[in-house]
Amino acid sequence: MGRTSRKRSTLANRAIVASAALILGGGGLIAVNVYASAGEGSSGSPPDRTWNAGTQMSTIDCPDVGNELPDVPGEARGEVDRELAAMDTQITDAYQQFAERKDEISRDPALAENAVLGPLKDKRTASLDRISTAIDRTADRPKSLDGLAPCSLRADDSDNHAGQGADQGQGQDDGMGSGMDDGMDDGQDQGGDGGQDQGQDQNQGQQGNGPEASDFVDIQSVEPNVDRPRQRRGASRGTFTTDCGRNQNGKFNPDNVIVAPGVSNGAHHMHDYVGNQANDAFASDDDLANGRTTCRNQGDKSTYYWPVLRLQNGTAENDANADGGGKDQNVGEIQTPSQVTLKFVGSPTGKVTAMPRFLRIITGDAKALTNGDANANASWSCTGFEDRQLKDKYPICPEGSQVVRSFAFQSCWDGQNTDSANHRTHVAFAQESGRCPSGFRAIPQLVQRIVYDVPPGPGFAVDSFPEQLHKPVTDHGDFINVFDDNLMKKVVSCINNGRKCR
Repeated sequence: MGRTSRKRSTLANRAIVASAALILGGGGLIAVNVYASAGEGSSGSPPDRTWNAGTQMSTIDCPDVGNELPDVPGEARGEVDRELAAMDTQITDAYQQFAERKDEISRDPALAENAVLGPLKDKRTASLDRISTAIDRTADRPKSLDGLAPCSLRADDSDNHAGQGADQGQGQDDGMGSGMDDGMDDGQDQGGDGGQDQGQDQNQGQQGNGPEASDFVDIQSVEPNVDRPRQRRGASRGTFTTDCGRNQNGKFNPDNVIVAPGVSNGAHHMHDYVGNQANDAFASDDDLANGRTTCRNQGDKSTYYWPVLRLQNGTAENDANADGGGKDQNVGEIQTPSQVTLKFVGSPTGKVTAMPRFLRIITGDAKALTNGDANANASWSCTGFEDRQLKDKYPICPEGSQVVRSFAFQSCWDGQNTDSANHRTHVAFAQESGRCPSGFRAIPQLVQRIVYDVPPGPGFAVDSFPEQLHKPVTDHGDFINVFDDNLMKKVVSCINNGRKCR
């Protein structure tokens, strides 16, 4: 679900455990066992963090093993991916126990460790051992994976979340490339208080699983914050737009063939799919090559997918008792987009080269709430207000305006690999100059714009892993290139020659 220029520090440095146990009830000040996020603590063990008695623990925070693994040999990739998916299921199950026993834990803090965190650590330790053994068969056994086994309970940071907005916008600048409007900082500062005035109770949302009122902001309170990227001499200024529909046929599943191939419900949330119709957890490259496509140009059998957006209107949804739906804390009526635009754009500094067939790209981070925002890469806005972009807030749009969610995918490729062990390092975002990092070459950049006609105000959210609490910063998009060779040549030609093609 890593950016070369902004690679976040390893979890060994980021996930510093503050001492003491969780205490929710009572009065006075309490200490909490919680992982410090990047920048919250210096090297070494920080002093105990104290919280007001009203502070509540909101979720389970676990190190993201997939992001911390070294290169995984091809022979071990399948087994490692299955274990990583199993670890996601372990977190989902533990979060469910935590959510169901919150009141008990508030009365008996030791219960958090004994009933939730301890058993979870044991399961993660066993999975990490199996991952190490799988890699050890053909390469050096990875070291220090055991340190990624412990998880913690995370404090509800909604009171502080608004103050992080500037950082959320700052972390995205390079990722927007030439394909989207840039500069999000001001909008995040404005987003601090806007959502609080909407009258949504802080505990409202998906059965206490989010989102909260603080996750929303009135777009009209956000200052314009978009800067147009400068096109340099030699820029590839053309575009190629592919029309693959809006998922009117309702293809959904909670799989993720990129991250968890061969694992049903590997995502623990539901995806919208447009383009290739053969995409599920078990789809091979041959399956995708031979699959049907919803794209108007049948030479595009690529698969484009993203978490569904749900309206929390109390309407009984079709997947209330299904994996990826109600069973994974994703509730509400799935919304079909009113518009989906899939556009490939060029580089602001030079020509682009063809993508390799079956190139896989994930943009954004489905676990950004607990991982931090280094890989977050979605933007939220409203029609008529798209000079104002949000990173970690959902927009409240005025009457007659629609919600807009956008992704600008990585635009640089390493020239060798169609995937990587963490599904990130084979692609990269352009640097601030617009050029690709050393060793990477510019490819057509996919820019997605997805529009929804939902009622004004709070009351919608994207699907997420249960412990990610449906935060907007966890939004993400997935793409597998299955253009045929002739159409990919046309894409490159249109972009490099400055034409607008459809």
